Amino acid sequence: MTDYAAKTPDAAGFIDYTTEEDAVWRDLVARQWPMVQRHAAAPYLKGLGVLDMPRDRVPQCPDLSRTLKALTGWQVVPVPALISFGRFFGMLAERKFPAASFIRSRKDFDYIEEPDIFHEVFGHAPLLTDPRFAGFSQAIGQAGMRCAKEDYAWLIRLYWFSVEFGLTVEGGETKTLGSGLASSPSELIWAVGQGEGQPELRPFDVIDILRTPYRIDIHQPVYFVIERLDDLFAAAQRDLLADIATARKLGLHAPKYPPKEMRA
Repeated sequence: MTDYAAKTPDAAGFIDYTTEEDAVWRDLVARQWPMVQRHAAAPYLKGLGVLDMPRDRVPQCPDLSRTLKALTGWQVVPVPALISFGRFFGMLAERKFPAASFIRSRKDFDYIEEPDIFHEVFGHAPLLTDPRFAGFSQAIGQAGMRCAKEDYAWLIRLYWFSVEFGLTVEGGETKTLGSGLASSPSELIWAVGQGEGQPELRPFDVIDILRTPYRIDIHQPVYFVIERLDDLFAAAQRDLLADIATARKLGLHAPKYPPKEMRA
């Protein structure tokens, strides 16, 4: 469920964002820029520099796609706020990153539950400039195209705890990889252990990740730390369907969060 409506691109793929929407983007970037410079991992920061997105207006997907295609063969495609797992995996398999076309309103400036274009583009696109991360995302999509629908929720956890909310270590310091951290000021600080309280940090392990439930609307109580990025890229070469079968037999870990309250 979402309170937002998708914005429709023109025939060339461009979207006519309003002055206020551009201002929201500008202010989001101004807030996040110093935080990612301090806490984000080097591959993300390198990609952010390569993309050279405008800071004063919402970037356009055709412009981003032009750069990404030249580097990794990917493109950014506008979609509604929420799409099915099947469509999501299918797009990743074709090296098309689905980007929600709307941007949050001022009332949701600090937190928005569903992904908007700030999360999608500022958070995800930088890593897609790196052939290794781009290859990992495509491998997740390809695995999703092969697995049964009832396994979608198991497979997506590997994406969630790496590309969305992964951590790594650089020079002995915890750094953020995931797009959900790059685009969230409060969760970024929480994840690197500089906020109030401490999340649980676990070593990167595919089976453990597949067994770990999550909620999308809270700060994660558990993060996985990818000490060596090669371990993440090697996961793309695994038999992920066999891994899902193993995780299913072992069962889900008990959630470390309360159940979600449903909207009236």
